[in-house]
Amino acid sequence: MNTEKIQAKLRRFAQERDWEQFHSPKNISMALMVEAAELLEHFQWLTQEASSELDTEKLSAVADEIADVQIYLCRLADLLNIDIKDAVERKMKSNEAKYPADKVRGKAKKYTEYR
Repeated sequence: MNTEKIQAKLRRFAQERDWEQFHSPKNISMALMVEAAELLEHFQWLTQEASSELDTEKLSAVADEIADVQIYLCRLADLLNIDIKDAVERKMKSNEAKYPADKVRGKAKKYTEYR
């Protein structure tokens, strides 16, 4: 399912429940942060290795949280008329300029440290 179809489905979901009154960009962005924190909670206290080796039950719970985060991102973009695909493409171009592969390969510093 592409982003536009997801957004239309989410819009209908909210309309059918009369929830649009609650779906301001402020409220949706706050809900997004709550869901991101719930995603993070699944990894809290795990080692690097353990975080890559989740059992089936934990992986399913993580997938649910990722879906929640994506749902709120799509809803926020829809409310603000932001084309996610275009925004990602613009951001990737910006990141490519900030982090030239020949200068940053194998390093984890902020772009301002590579100048």
